[in-house]
Amino acid sequence: MDKKKIVKLAKKDFEKAWMESGKLVYKPHPDEAYPKLKYDMGQSHVLYDTLQKLREAYLRLGFDEYVNPVLIDKSHVHKQFGKEAPAVLDRCFFVAGLPRPDIGIGIDKLEQIESIGVELDEDKTNNLKEVFRGYKKGSVDGDDLVLEVANSLDVDNDVGLRVLEKVFPELYQLEAIAHNDTLRSHMTSGWFISLSEMCKHPKKLPIKAFSIDRCFRREQKEDASHLRTYHSASCVIADEHVSLDTGKATSEALLQYFGFSKFKFLPDDKKSKYYTPDTQTEVYGYHPKLKQWVEIATFGLYSPIALDKYGIDYDVMNLGCGVERIAMVLNEYNDIREMVYPQLYKKLTLTDRELATMISYNLYPVTDDGINLMKEISNTWMAKHDSKSPCEFEVFNGEFLNHEISLKAIEKEDNTNLLGPAATNEIFVYNGNILGIPQSFINESEDFDYVDADISKLENEFKEGQSNDFIYYAAKRGIPTNISYFDALAAMSAYKIEEAIASNQNEITLRNTIARSLSDINLRLDDVAMRFINNENKLIDIRGPIFSTLEMSVE
Repeated sequence: MDKKKIVKLAKKDFEKAWMESGKLVYKPHPDEAYPKLKYDMGQSHVLYDTLQKLREAYLRLGFDEYVNPVLIDKSHVHKQFGKEAPAVLDRCFFVAGLPRPDIGIGIDKLEQIESIGVELDEDKTNNLKEVFRGYKKGSVDGDDLVLEVANSLDVDNDVGLRVLEKVFPELYQLEAIAHNDTLRSHMTSGWFISLSEMCKHPKKLPIKAFSIDRCFRREQKEDASHLRTYHSASCVIADEHVSLDTGKATSEALLQYFGFSKFKFLPDDKKSKYYTPDTQTEVYGYHPKLKQWVEIATFGLYSPIALDKYGIDYDVMNLGCGVERIAMVLNEYNDIREMVYPQLYKKLTLTDRELATMISYNLYPVTDDGINLMKEISNTWMAKHDSKSPCEFEVFNGEFLNHEISLKAIEKEDNTNLLGPAATNEIFVYNGNILGIPQSFINESEDFDYVDADISKLENEFKEGQSNDFIYYAAKRGIPTNISYFDALAAMSAYKIEEAIASNQNEITLRNTIARSLSDINLRLDDVAMRFINNENKLIDIRGPIFSTLEMSVE
């Protein structure tokens, strides 16, 4: 019984439906069940790590945290920027909304509703009209409109939705109309509004406040250095007298928290009109680890003309820096998109160690008897792999899953070995490649000099079949998975013998021949690893003869 049937049953017999719902609980495969199921610690985003450090820095410097308004009426932009306002508004997002029209319900509409299968009477008609009047006035939210229509007509939600779609298509043809509200493009826009209240009756002076939040810019395009939304880490200090030295000292104290040791203060050519002339200043910090000067922040003194429009009688210093800018500098990113949206822009990279964790057995025995049999198969193959053929060796004889079985490893062909030469190969991961490396290369790699080798050149030569030197380096420097071909094949063989016994087969022959892909040796690779290998033009090279034969019989 599926979920929909149980929900339907619950309307008739809740107790029975509730009991049946217990059968829907997902039962995971043992490999996916607790305690094998374990969640690792998540990784924080570099942007929010930087944001948190900025919060800590401001708080340590004695600033109080505030949330400034996000929706800014365009009249405030005119107040603050004066004649610059049109240029500033050009890069602002205006907030828009759908109009709420008068929706008439004439005879034609009522006939259409009835054609859908809804039985109408005077009460239902009046209820529907009341819903649309409430929608027009705003007492009925758009989110609730389908539900309210359905309730007014005493029908299910899906019928209410059909009524809106078929009978009132004008609702789906509405176009958004912009209001006077803009999304905050500068934290300054919010500070003027906040300070107009904070400065009326200050508890103490100076007022020291900070806010770290999103701002929005209608940039023509997003590129490596621009996004349409960014985080501003902004502070203000309001007092009877505030000077440029206040800005310099605050900048220094804030940025020292991030390891900047020396500072330069240069006039900013932008000269925003909400700042007093010749006070807008760029802050450069010298970072000892980066060993370079980096532009980090901007500060200035708010213009008394702009402050007067908000009734603010104090001097105000404003300092602002982009959180994304600091994060990019400290973490050496060249593309802001890659840093902020790694899931969209960052090139997939996997270390050899990560790749090694993404290789796993495909089939694996599920019983204790099967796991013990796997070990017996692996031990026999390890000990006898190079025995000359024709040959036959007893792997196991005894009770297996309540049956008496006999299992033999054989090779009937003349002048060969029990196993093919590649059966003892081991899987290594090196430079993004997955390689099956013969034991001879592993042994000889100990004496191989790799210090000055051009690995990319050797890799290309190996791909073109010109040299095998790359394999020596892989054996010497790569990540061993500790998986040999015959170990993986032993796991598959034990699993298939379990299946044979469970299906009452009395005999089974298991034969492996040539390895061409991971699946040929009972291995699989996570999809993300496969995507990485394909994108980077790397290799999965596990080719080789693995000839092996097992014969099982129930006695």
